[in-house]
Amino acid sequence: MATTQTEFEALQSELDGAGVGATLETLTQQLRERKSYHELFEALKMQARYEIGLPLMYNDAGDELDEATRTKLEDGLLEACREVGMALLKEEKIREGWMYLRPVGDKKTAAEVLTDIEANESNLDELVEVLLHEGVDAGRGFKLVLDNYGTCNSITTFEGAMPQRTPDEQKLCATILVNHLHAELLASVKADIEQREGAQPDQNTLAELVADRDWMFGEYSYHVDTTHLSSVTRFARLLHDQEALRLALDMTAYGRKLNKQFQYEGDAPFSDNYPSHALYFQALLGENVDEAMAYFQEQANALDPYEHGTGAMEVYIDLLSRVGRFEEAIEVSINMKAEDRKMMANAPSLLELSAKAGNYDRVIDECRQHNDLLGFATGLLQAAQTQD
Repeated sequence: MATTQTEFEALQSELDGAGVGATLETLTQQLRERKSYHELFEALKMQARYEIGLPLMYNDAGDELDEATRTKLEDGLLEACREVGMALLKEEKIREGWMYLRPVGDKKTAAEVLTDIEANESNLDELVEVLLHEGVDAGRGFKLVLDNYGTCNSITTFEGAMPQRTPDEQKLCATILVNHLHAELLASVKADIEQREGAQPDQNTLAELVADRDWMFGEYSYHVDTTHLSSVTRFARLLHDQEALRLALDMTAYGRKLNKQFQYEGDAPFSDNYPSHALYFQALLGENVDEAMAYFQEQANALDPYEHGTGAMEVYIDLLSRVGRFEEAIEVSINMKAEDRKMMANAPSLLELSAKAGNYDRVIDECRQHNDLLGFATGLLQAAQTQD
């Protein structure tokens, strides 16, 4: 009866008979079968080095290598990261898997693998960390926070995590939160009406439900946590989706009915919280645009940027841009003091506005007048490229 070779004997035999390359191939296969993925990574690195003629224990820095060899080494290491990372994800070792996949940057494939992993008590934190905080699938990650930790924790998470996420991810998570809170508030209002009036109301929007029911809003009456309502209304300024904006506007109709103690003052130009947000959302929906613009222009002009910052002016310029009034936004921006304009972080720049307007004449003149050589050249080149 033939003696069965151990894995160790197999490696020795492979080396004696076929050499280093075959031995490495056998080793990697053994480690795959064992699911020893961290060890597999080291073996794959040795394999990548060997295939391009480097020492097996090369340190991977690559500083002294020629460009072609360094590129081959980097490609081999990334492929090792990809294989091991994906294998670990499929084993539901989420944090470990992403540790290897992060250098690869293939978030789409990682998200597809994670779609098959159902959240539970043991993996929830890892899923949220990788999906939301690492940006692999921010929408699903944020929904997991909302579904498992509730609205309050979701709002806290939104405040902390969104500044690090992309604009599209911010919009997606804001949409999830607006949809959730609107549904919660709508159900609560309908239940209150049914209890008091003895029948389900026919109306299906908050604006219709509260229009002629002032009795719902006593000194201490509310149907959802009012701090949640205030925060989510503020987050809704990120929205671009028309349907979600409509829900946000609907929530302001409820908020305006609350006792004044629950209508928390916001930062300018949203000091008068729900009426000002209502105007903002209406403008984005193409309603009462002139009234909204007049209000936000007045707010922007009334506040000295030196004392109050540029927030109100940024909102006004950004809103002008979002409703397609690019030339007006350029004019307002140019009329600001240059030092105030440099302070702005949340409004489109002159170059961005010029690109949207398809006209760089004003920004080119402005940069020339202020001795801004880089801005002048950028505008000039952008204009030339647009004409090509």
